[in-house]
Parts: sequence; structure tokens; C-alpha cells
Amino acid sequence: MASAIGHQACSLGYKVMYFNTNKLFTMLKTSKADGSYLKQINKLEKQDLLILDDFGFKPLDTINRNSFMEIIENRHGKHSTIIASQLPVEAWHDIIGEQTIADAILDRLVHTAHRIDIKGESIRKKLKNNY
Repeated sequence: MASAIGHQACSLGYKVMYFNTNKLFTMLKTSKADGSYLKQINKLEKQDLLILDDFGFKPLDTINRNSFMEIIENRHGKHSTIIASQLPVEAWHDIIGEQTIADAILDRLVHTAHRIDIKGESIRKKLKNNY
């Protein structure tokens, strides 16, 4: 669903970036090492829509938690962000870690969000069974 929304936004002329969340954090760590971190953060901030997929597969370490906070803080109230996760939002606090930063991130995300909770069998599983 997030990809479909992103595709539609692109079709309408909006600037959209899509990332697997773990790959984004790996890229950001690499960019810190090569000096391009601020350029990457600024690029993320300027997108009309940022899609972060598969959030919560791994708990965030200190570096990733701080990067996530920076991304959310920079985009808050300015641009749209979609976070797709198989975990319920109630579990995100534990994934983010460090209570103060988790509270700040979730405060910016949850209270202004449109939540879509999808229930039922995985579409990938259904498609696999049709072949």
C-alpha cells in the first residue's frame, strides 16, 4: 500500500523517496564515515513524501536512533512520511529504545498520523498460493 501511494504521488509530480528502513540506516552510517551525512539528511528532509518500509525489524542503536530523530524532527509539520511496519505502534517505543528520544519521535509521529491497521493473511502468501 505504501508503494502504491508513493507511485501515485510520483505520478502527480511530488518528490518521493522509498527506503527499506534498515538499508536507510546503513546508508546513513556510511555517509557519516564519508562526510556526506548532512547532504543525505537534507535530501531526505526536502522530499514531499518519504516512505520507510519494514520499520522495526531490528532495535535501533544510538546512531540510528539519533538519525531517526533528526529525520522525523526535520520533516515534522512540513512533509509527509509513511512508515510501514508489521509491528503494532505500541511496540515501536521498545524498538526505538531510549525513552526520551522514543517519546519525542512518537509524539511527532503518532498524534498527527493517519493510521491504517491491516489485518488478515499476507498478500504475498495469497499470491504464492495462486501459482
